[in-house]
Amino acid sequence: MDHEPFGVSLDLWPTHQGATVSTSAPSQEANSISYCEQLTGVVYALDFSPWKRPIVRRFLSRADVRFVAASDKLPKGSTLVIWGRKAVPDGFTDCNIVRLEDGFIRSVGLGADLIQPVSWVADSRGIYYDSGKESDLEYLLASEPFDHALMARATSLRHAIVASRITKYNVGSGGWQRPSQTPRVILVPGQVEDDASIRYGAPGICKNIDLLKAVQAANPNAYVVYKPHPDVVAGLRKQGESEASAEDFCDEMVIDTPMDDMLDAVDEVHLMTSLTGFEALVRGRKVVCYGQPFYAGWGLTDDMIPLQRRQRRLTLDQLVAGALILYPSYINQATGNYTTPEE
Repeated sequence: MDHEPFGVSLDLWPTHQGATVSTSAPSQEANSISYCEQLTGVVYALDFSPWKRPIVRRFLSRADVRFVAASDKLPKGSTLVIWGRKAVPDGFTDCNIVRLEDGFIRSVGLGADLIQPVSWVADSRGIYYDSGKESDLEYLLASEPFDHALMARATSLRHAIVASRITKYNVGSGGWQRPSQTPRVILVPGQVEDDASIRYGAPGICKNIDLLKAVQAANPNAYVVYKPHPDVVAGLRKQGESEASAEDFCDEMVIDTPMDDMLDAVDEVHLMTSLTGFEALVRGRKVVCYGQPFYAGWGLTDDMIPLQRRQRRLTLDQLVAGALILYPSYINQATGNYTTPEE
């Protein structure tokens, strides 16, 4: 695979009929060329809400974006963007499908509360949370050469994220103190149980209450802390099945403390597919996965359901480079232009 500045492999992405891919190398001030930035020409977008349509145009600003309905007819070989893991209508099976989704550093606020995102990802193979199929991110992590310049950049970015106390949603204002005389504290982050990452990335345990029961049973001497998902706490998404009894299967439940503060205070994080696991790895915490998130299977996590397809052993900074530098696109909220994760 050809290697480009910042470790971007421009032949990672297929070129689609109707849409073209720029192969000009980025400047040092520009973001590494993600798929969002490579798409030019006509790109069709299916089933996006009026609120989300301007964001699609912003992240695909180099393309001629045309919004379509499921009843429309498109030229064979067209590029069609859809959100997440939505099913492709029968009439679009001849299209080249690109899936859009929130990036891993999203915003200040909650995604379900219609807060403007600062990063999105575009994926032509699958999508990062669907472990049943290789995504562009998985392909990248399995094959990218990761040169020294990219590794230096990833190390600096990781340190900056920790120093700036950045997590995906950056919400919460309360404080939490680790219990004294407690040698081992495990954090269990709750998830929205009907979320796509659970449906497509958790082939075993897929309910918060079952996760808590499993963690408590496997770690009887640990202090287990449960933190419900912020969208559930805010009333934006529904509570999980039997999640109301979560306090019966943990030592403490914490609601409003920022995730960064929690990760500073605990020893381990046990989860299904939550992005909190990636954020915990960045902060040097032990992570145990009961599902198959994008960061599992590379030798950095303890995996209860190993994904045999992933055989490469990665360093933490290689994972950071792939997930935060090469895969997403970032938009400067003030200018509307592409930017870098560092900015």
